[in-house]
Amino acid sequence: MADSRNFRTIFISDVHLGSKAARTDLLLDFLRHHEADTIVLVGDIVDGWRLKRSWHWPQGCNDVVQKLLRKARKGTRIIYIPGNHGEFLREFPGMHFGGIEVAERIIHETANGRKYLVLHGDEFDVVVRNARLLAYLGDWAYDAAIALNVVLAAVRRRLGMPYWSFSAWAKLQVKQAVNFIGEFQRVVADEARRNHVDGVICGHIHHAVMEDIDGIHYVNTGDWVESCTAVAERHDGTLEMITWQGSAAVLLSRTCQAEVVSDMKAA
Repeated sequence: MADSRNFRTIFISDVHLGSKAARTDLLLDFLRHHEADTIVLVGDIVDGWRLKRSWHWPQGCNDVVQKLLRKARKGTRIIYIPGNHGEFLREFPGMHFGGIEVAERIIHETANGRKYLVLHGDEFDVVVRNARLLAYLGDWAYDAAIALNVVLAAVRRRLGMPYWSFSAWAKLQVKQAVNFIGEFQRVVADEARRNHVDGVICGHIHHAVMEDIDGIHYVNTGDWVESCTAVAERHDGTLEMITWQGSAAVLLSRTCQAEVVSDMKAA
């Protein structure tokens, strides 16, 4: 595609195929306009939890899977890191499915020599690990908030207003949720430090961000339910956060902190 952007690596997580909230239309549009030597799927691409409760697999889910498989056939390396919603795949590390590799976690080295630990991150979520029933209840509440998002989004479109996520806003208003996000980021950064790498790329908490945590470059890819974000590695090794609102919309991107500092100095 003539107007596509090409990257060294693209990181995507938390698509939740099988959930009614999955933004398969926007993800498919993103995949049509972005190419990469490697695509890393950082967990919860397929939502096994919801599919077990009730089967929901519309054509959009098939289209996303077929698009990824076509990219694999054309030479893109695709790595699938299972998350808690697709934990059944953790039984198949090292296996290949249609050209897609399954790995529990990987160490990714960027073009400029920086090493990142890449993992989904649910193993550092105390609720998921130790209170599965509570995790399921939280998942149900999140579904309800997403359903409200759909109604609000329709109203805002009719009024000519941009998309706004009620569930993301509500999550950040709850002190416990804010504290959880901060603690999650800290323990994931600690895991990166234990692995003697420069940074960590993860998903799981649906909170897209790139920031420095005590010398570790913490990167969360966000999700394709609310924020519709991905992280891309340029061919020079720098990382870019992409928020995709559709090919006709304006791209909102944030470069990693080092680039911002460099631009400020140049100015």
